[in-house]
Amino acid sequence: MAGRPSTERPTLADVARAAGVSTGTASKALNGRLDIAEDTRARVLEAVAALGYRPTTAQWEPPRTRTIAAVTDVVDSPYVSNVLQGLLAAAMTAQTDVLVRLAPDRAVRATKAAAQAWVSEQKESGVVGIVGITLSRPNAVLQAARKVGMPFVMIDPVDVDDPRTVSVGSANWAGARTATEHLLELGHRRIGWIGGPAASAAARERFHGYRAALDSAGISLDRTLVRSDPFSIETGLVHGRELLALPAAPTGIVAGDDEIAVGVIAAARELGVPVPGRLSVVGFDDTPQAAWTTPQLTSVHQPLAGMGRMAVETVLAMADGVEPASRHVQLATSLTVRDSTAPPAAVAGTGPARR
Repeated sequence: MAGRPSTERPTLADVARAAGVSTGTASKALNGRLDIAEDTRARVLEAVAALGYRPTTAQWEPPRTRTIAAVTDVVDSPYVSNVLQGLLAAAMTAQTDVLVRLAPDRAVRATKAAAQAWVSEQKESGVVGIVGITLSRPNAVLQAARKVGMPFVMIDPVDVDDPRTVSVGSANWAGARTATEHLLELGHRRIGWIGGPAASAAARERFHGYRAALDSAGISLDRTLVRSDPFSIETGLVHGRELLALPAAPTGIVAGDDEIAVGVIAAARELGVPVPGRLSVVGFDDTPQAAWTTPQLTSVHQPLAGMGRMAVETVLAMADGVEPASRHVQLATSLTVRDSTAPPAAVAGTGPARR
């Protein structure tokens, strides 16, 4: 900078030169772009301060924190709270604010004009993108968001008709198959299924994984052992009672989520059926609460926090005009084996049955 007259204003090129970056990189750093490393941004800001640089355009403003909205039907769910944990952590890293909002009334979501008004309210409040967490009946809202160019990412979508919808989930099919195979390897042959609602894509995929494991083992699907209803403890309690009251009750049950599994264990306790002595139970989600049950719950681990992080990264990239490489992202699952599963009573002590 030596030799510059004191009356001449420093330029963006001067800032870039002082920071050791290109002019384009300096511009991105000043405008809060996320594709700039933090140490690079710090060098650019230091050069700005040292040179006393001021942009020549009157429209320029210092970069402001962006805002996204996380929308869900319920917040008092272990599943939702764990997704939100990852979502909030990713937003903090990206210097992004999060508005956690209950979803609009279902009548709003089902009405085109009302959905458009709701999306417009989000945009006017400064929201640059929306993450829907297991949001039911979102089609009108998704269409309204697409109409105004508002990025919208669904986590575990429900009732979604549009194949263009961007979603984040876990490997539901593989997870449920692994859960069922675990019971088969222990020697169970009469295995029940209590899953989530048919409108849930995740619930359908999990059921198909359960069925695939049975088919692979040469076991025909017994529809009398299959139930589905909302993801809730009540669902597990009601359908657990029904399955355990059958003349040929199952010796193992795979549940569509941890809440259903907790309900099944409660039903078994109510009916005097010991777990895992006479009934093995596997959940899905592996929320921290799975380790609090008695006995501790064997469960398919899905990276709930990771799903929240991925949703934030995807919606912010879309806000920057970057199309996602895949519209349907699935993160890997694994099985966490705890105390709620064991060989069935008839083969207990003989070790896992081999197929």
